[in-house]
Amino acid sequence: MEFFKIRRVIPFMRYALMFNVISLVTFLVAVGSLAVKGLNFSIEFTGGTLMEVGYRESADVQKIRETLEQAGFKAEVQNFGSSRDVLIRMPIEKEQSTAALSQKVSRILQAEDRSAEVRRVEFVGPQVGRELAEYGALALLVTAVGIVAYLALRFEWKFGLAAIIANLHDVVIILGFFSFFQWEFSLPVLAAVLAILGYSVNESVVVFDRVRENFRKMRKAETAHVIDASITGVISRTIITHGSTQAMATTMLVFGGPALHYFALALTIGICFGIYSSVFVAAPLLMWFKVTRAQFVKPARKDRRDEHEGAVV
Repeated sequence: MEFFKIRRVIPFMRYALMFNVISLVTFLVAVGSLAVKGLNFSIEFTGGTLMEVGYRESADVQKIRETLEQAGFKAEVQNFGSSRDVLIRMPIEKEQSTAALSQKVSRILQAEDRSAEVRRVEFVGPQVGRELAEYGALALLVTAVGIVAYLALRFEWKFGLAAIIANLHDVVIILGFFSFFQWEFSLPVLAAVLAILGYSVNESVVVFDRVRENFRKMRKAETAHVIDASITGVISRTIITHGSTQAMATTMLVFGGPALHYFALALTIGICFGIYSSVFVAAPLLMWFKVTRAQFVKPARKDRRDEHEGAVV
């Protein structure tokens, strides 16, 4: 489906070098920030106290969060199971046990609403956080290897290499944003990063598929022109797909509250850079990897009967 059709081929590859220099600088800044500042991990990774609190009526999550912040606590508050059940995650303060922290929080919440009842208190140790970080990194690695293998089988190994470089570029940029601004990196953000890794490769596959198709149709065209024509041909589809996805992410960003804020923010950054990397990172890499029409068009085979008749003659 196309809302509009661009008749003129846009020369994207003419500006490929300039945008790749920008990408390289941004990538290095992101890596430098990750090396110097690191990520601001949430308590799922660093350890802390987990409290389940029940209310007689529907709980006002925002009000609970503000009450705890006014008391000097940094807490993650969200509904759990139903609107009357609330899950609170808090980092352990120095020289304060889990029991003392839970009792103090319980008094604060009951002063605000007497029906507040602490039903469960658990300590999440940093060991669990290290395991989550390791499993998250392993998930990224397995996903990356799977993407390369899939594209190498469907297209050609150069396509797989170009796609994974572009997709890892997106992942590092997202992590760089969270490191540079010290936004909280939690499990939902990790889920968003994994989602973007798969989402971004989808755009690259669409462009690659059109490149392969145009190599067979545009027999006399140069590689750069084939790539430009391929990207131009999928612009309408890109606007529809990414516009719809971004509308969903923007809705979560504006109306989702603090619980979904960084998840939606990671999706937004990933969607924007996913489009950018497919056009100005993955596509130019195909050109510089010397992808040619000959790699997709098999040479014509002579008919055996003609060969036999020729031999007899």
